[in-house]
Formats: sequence, C-alpha cells, structure tokens
Amino acid sequence: MAKVLKFGGSSVATPESITQVKAIVEQSADNKFVVVSALGGITDQLVKSCAMAASGDENFKKELNEVEQRHLSAAKSLVEPRQQGHVLSELKVMLNELEDYLQSIARLRELTPKMQDYALSFGERMSAFLLSETIADAALIDSRSIIKTDSAFGKARVNFEKTNDIARATLREVKGRAVLPGFIASDESGNTTTLGRGGSDYTAAILAAAIGASSVEIWTDVDGFMTADPRKVEKAYPIKHLSYSEVFELSNFGAKVVYPPTVHPLLADNIAMQIKNTFNPTADGTLVDAHADTSGNQAIKGISSIDDIALLTLHGVGMTGISGISRRLFGALAEAKVNVILISQASSEQSITFAIMPEHVEQAMQTIEGEFEAEMHRQTIGLKIENEMSIIAIVGENMRRMPGISGKLFNALGKNGVNVVAIAQGSSELNISTVVHRLNLRKALNVIHEAFFLSGYREVHLYIAGVGTVGGNLVQQIRQQREDLMKNHRLKVNVVGVMNSKKMLFDVQGVSLDDVRGELDRKGAPLNLNNFVQRIASVNLRNSIFVDCTASADVAEVYEKALQSFVSVVTANKIACSSSYERYRKLQEASRTRGVKFLYETNVGAGLPVIKTINELMLSGDKVTKLEAVLSGTLNFIFNTISEAVPMSRAIRMAKEKGYSEPDPRIDLSGVDVLRKVLILARECGYPLEKSDVEISTFLPATCFSTPTVDMFFDEVQQLDADFEARRKALYTAGKRWRFVASLCDGKAKIGLQEVDAMHPFFNLQGSDNIITLHTERYSAQPMVIKGAGAGAAVTAAGVFGDIIRVANI
Repeated sequence: MAKVLKFGGSSVATPESITQVKAIVEQSADNKFVVVSALGGITDQLVKSCAMAASGDENFKKELNEVEQRHLSAAKSLVEPRQQGHVLSELKVMLNELEDYLQSIARLRELTPKMQDYALSFGERMSAFLLSETIADAALIDSRSIIKTDSAFGKARVNFEKTNDIARATLREVKGRAVLPGFIASDESGNTTTLGRGGSDYTAAILAAAIGASSVEIWTDVDGFMTADPRKVEKAYPIKHLSYSEVFELSNFGAKVVYPPTVHPLLADNIAMQIKNTFNPTADGTLVDAHADTSGNQAIKGISSIDDIALLTLHGVGMTGISGISRRLFGALAEAKVNVILISQASSEQSITFAIMPEHVEQAMQTIEGEFEAEMHRQTIGLKIENEMSIIAIVGENMRRMPGISGKLFNALGKNGVNVVAIAQGSSELNISTVVHRLNLRKALNVIHEAFFLSGYREVHLYIAGVGTVGGNLVQQIRQQREDLMKNHRLKVNVVGVMNSKKMLFDVQGVSLDDVRGELDRKGAPLNLNNFVQRIASVNLRNSIFVDCTASADVAEVYEKALQSFVSVVTANKIACSSSYERYRKLQEASRTRGVKFLYETNVGAGLPVIKTINELMLSGDKVTKLEAVLSGTLNFIFNTISEAVPMSRAIRMAKEKGYSEPDPRIDLSGVDVLRKVLILARECGYPLEKSDVEISTFLPATCFSTPTVDMFFDEVQQLDADFEARRKALYTAGKRWRFVASLCDGKAKIGLQEVDAMHPFFNLQGSDNIITLHTERYSAQPMVIKGAGAGAAVTAAGVFGDIIRVANI
C-alpha cells in the first residue's frame, strides 16, 4: 500500500538536505505521495514581506530578492544543467507573480487574511515544484485542487466529504510518485486558503485518510517525539511509541513535532504515523498509533510546554452560588475569538482561572469587562491578569493506572523552589498541566524530567566559595572522582561558579577544574558577594548547592539568602552555626521550609561523622546525656609534639607550617575554635546554648593574645617554653598527658586543658586526631566513641564532598 511522506521546512532548507530527501523518497516504491513545506525560513520571510508591503516599506523588495536567490540557487544545485532552463523559468514566473502581488498590497496599503494566504502559498508551491523536478518519476499536484475548506483564511476548516471524494478520484490516477505542497488548500470559490502554521502535517494526514494509505511518515530534524524539548532539557531522549491521544496532548501543549489537528483524520481511519529524522534516517523515530503502550512502568511519556502565556482570574463573592458565570465568561470569550488553553476553577466557586496567549489579553479584558460590567461596578467581581507565565504538561496514558503521579510532580517542583501558580487535570488522567512563572520554566522542565525519566543520571550544580587550602583540595577531589561518580553512581557533579576573596567566575556549562585558581584569576570579575548569591538565584539551575570553604563571616552571612532561594548550603565554615542561637535556628528553619539541605558536618571533627551520628541518634529517640571530646586537631598535634627537643613555641610553629592551625594560631590556642565546635554539638544535642554559656579556661596568659602581630606572639610564647617544659616533665613522670577537652553534661558546656592518665580513652590519641565520646540513654554503660583525623585540608575537603553527596542523595 502507498505511504504518504511529509518533509518539513528544515528537511528542505538547503540543496544538501533536499538531496537527502530525494534519497529517502527513492529508496522504496511504496513512498508514493510526498507532501512538502516551504524551504526553511521562507514562510517567515513571506509574512515579513507582506507586513512591510502593507506598511509601505519598500524593503519588502530586499526580502523578496533573498527569497528569489535561495530558490534559484537551489535549482542550479539540484537540477541537471539541461533541465535548468525549464525549472528556472517556472520559478521566475512564480516569483514575478509574487512580486506583482506584493506590489499590489503596497499600493493598497492593505493586508487581509485572504491576501496573506495567497502570498504565503508561493512558499509551498515553489518548494513542491523544485522537489518534483528533483525526485525521479514524480508528478506535481497542486493541493488546492484537492483539499477543500471554508473561507476562514489563516486557519481554514476542511470539508472532508468533498476533499475525500476529490482526493480518491485524483490520486488514484497517479502513476509513479506525486509531490504536493503542504499547508495550502482552497475554498468553494477557488480562493487560496491555509490550514494554519504547521499545516503541512495536516495536509499529509488529510490525504492519507482520503486514500487509505498504509502509513504516514513525518520527516523532520529530530529523532522523533522527545521526552521534553531538547533545547531546554539536554537529557531529553526519543520516545519509541505514543498513542494518538498522547500525541494530541503533547502537541496541544507546545510540542512542535506535529501540528495538533494532524491527529484527527489518522485516528478516525486508524492509520499509523512514524516521526523520522531526515538527517538521521536510520534512527528508530517514534511510532504513533491508536494503542497505548502499557508494557513498561513508565508513568508519563513526555513533557511539553507553552513558553509564554497570560493567566487571567475572574474572582469575587459575586460568583459564589450564581449559576451561569462560566457560561457567560467562556461564551463571551468564544464570541470574541479568544482561545482558552487551560482552565482551573476553585471548589469555593469564588474564582475561575484560565490561560490565553499574550496577544489576546487586551481583547479578553475588554470582553470580560463588557460582560461583567454590572458586577465589576458593584465590586463583587474582579479580574486579575498575570503575564510572563508558562504552562507545563506531563502526558501519558499510564498515569491513570499509577497512584502518586501528582505528588511526585509537585514534590520535584517544590524541592527546587518552583512555585505552581495554577493546576488543571481532566478526569481522563491523561494530562496534568501546571502554570509556573516563565523565569522558572527551564528549571521546572529539567527537575520534572529528572523525576520521571531519571535521564540516566542525576546532576548537581556547585557554587564554591573559597578555592584555597580546603576549597582547592575539594576541587581536586571532585576532578579525580567525577568520572567514577558518573560511571558507577550516575551522578554528574558540575562546578558552575567559584569565588575567592577578590574575584568570582560563573560558567553554566561548567568551570574547568584543571586550573580553577588560574581561571578565576584570568577570567573572574571583581567579587561582589551579594551579586554572587543573586546570580545563583537568577541562573536558577536545579539541584544547586552553595559550598563554603572559607572562614569568612561575610560569606556566612549569605546562607539564609541562599536557602530562601531554594539553594542547598554545605559549609566547612563554623561561624554561622556558632553565632547566636537565633541565627542558627533561622538557618535550620529556612532549610526545612524550603525543602533544601543545610549541612555542616565538617564544622566539628573535619571528616568524622559526628554531627550526622548525633542527628541519627536524636531522630531515633535517643538523648545525649554527656559528651567529652578532643575537638582541636591543632591543639592535639601541639600537645603530642612538645618534648624535651621540641619546645611549646616550636610545636606551635610546626602546626602552622603543616596547615593544621589557622594562619594566626592564636585563634586555635585561645580555645575559640573548640568553643565554636562544642557550641554546635550542644545545639545538635538539643541544648539552646549561647557562647556566653560555655565555660572556657585557656592555658596561655592573656598577654599572648593581646600582641599586635603573630611574630610578637611567638616571641611571647618563647618566653614560656622553659615553664612548659618543666610542667611537661612532671606530667610525664606521673604517667599523664595534656589534652584540651570539651565537655557537655546536663546542658552545661566547658572547655580547658586536662591531664589524663593511661586509663583515659584520650591518653593514646595520636597526631592531630580528634575523639568524641557520646553517653546517651541507650549508650549509658559504654559510650559511643568516634575517633580519627580531625584536621587537615584533605580530610576536611573529603567531609565537605561527603555532604555534597548527601545533598545529591545517591
């Protein structure tokens, strides 16, 4: 049986692509009828030329000249030299007629829909003629002689009874192949009409139904219907099979692959349709027929969207309990020829929300104000208009068989900070439509696609503050581990923003990790911390994480703003969590209410799982009654290093040189760092302590901390070396060691230097290790002990990386 093939504008945009079309058509004798669109971009040029001519703009001749050159150039490339004279002559006749017609539009300064339809028809007529001269054994048939419509110019309605009779009588006589222009038809008086933009698909379906074709092939520039628009969702992939109902819903809500009315004649005659790629003809494409694919567990088949719509809401107490409001509203809009795309109505009857195209807003507003003039005058009914909105539709016949689809949809959007403005779902459960702000469209499409299709992998987007010691190690670890995470865990870690104290750099495609500091130095813009966070919010990437590897109070100040923007925060910076309890509580609350993560495991114990363990104990109903810990790797290193050969001042210098201490060691030696850590642990254990509640005993005199410079500090400590050595010897003789211990008991915290003997669990603590003992209601007889490396850039970076993985939730 004969097949109908339709080739869109992108398939015939260049001589090379037309040559590809020729090869596709000629490979099978079944490829009998070929419907073709205008060369890619020509229809738009003709629309522009008509508008320019009608306004008196002589530049329409320039547009027309470009149209002419494209067709003549294509003919010279495609047609054998001995046939070119005939082809070029016929094209020139059509082009001259088009020029005369545009000149008449310019003289009249008028452009009716009827006039525009005739002008636009030249695009398909010239394309079809050119293709008929290129394909072997092909005749040219003018679709206007077959497809009959009413006189609704611009989007004419087909008279199927007459069209079918003419098509059967005409096309039955065709020998070989026939090429027909898509998009165009004629009314009862013979005037040229068009079937609407994208109408060439419809032409193919009309002809296929009329002659009882075996199938229709729609050839385009994609590998079939995709799970989402690949221009917005890079992980979209082709769908192998769709039902006609699914195609109609996807097309109606923005999928551009097939013109929506195409479905009806094919469905009525149960004719299968195949969507194929002209430029990748061996790809499977998408099969479309009357049957839903229920073989898999895929709840939805695809996601489509309409980028720009306006949302109107009729609301007020004057609607409650009053019959006929909907009839009046939508009747008036229909009479004004305002097409309604989506409707959502509150059960309270106090509002009706509907979506229309932006160009119809003014007409709709005037119509509604006229219809409800009395109610609006009494202020019992009002009209709200919201612009810059988008519709997203998830479509699939299997949705009706699977519970939890709506929950999954709204959970994915909510977790990523996408507000749903309106919802619509029919009783057929074939489509769930949501309205979101246009700014959030790309992000929303990606998170929905990730939720329902998994897309083979999950992606997180990192914004790293600080690429020095800890941050530099983190970047290195990400670079080394990224391939394994993708291969074995299907997680893509994408660093899209970095900053240091002077510069910031963004790249949504990913910052190169080979030389981050160099890239930042060469390409970075001057740092503005507020702008950095605002940029994260405005770029609006899904699964975004702000990673703080600094010790900056200014950076810690922006956490709440990031969390409120639905951006997770991972931090090695202790300042925020050890500031006022009120601020700590606000950050926790922002994390909970926004559904994002705020993780700071490395605030205590570097990479040790301390906070996570306490959280899990608390969540399971246990309670920490007592906590003892050595929380400063720096101080533990110092007290493990001092000896007869290494005095206190030298041990402190060694800690600084190895990167265990802060650049100013006084921060560590003062106990401030340990104070922050025990304060954080107390809060994690449920005690709302402030810094002033922690009892602190320092082991150095106050004069050491009041010196103007670090060098002067070391001079001051050096004077204490002899005293510390004498005390150390006495301690050694007694079989004891120094440990700087933090403790929490019955909600009271204190820190200070303690002497521990060989029976104490802290006695054998090596190097810069940390140790935490947890006494709980369940671990009362024997405490839980967490022990390991508690300082160093590499282990801290590893802990930060671990928190990032937790946010990614793999």
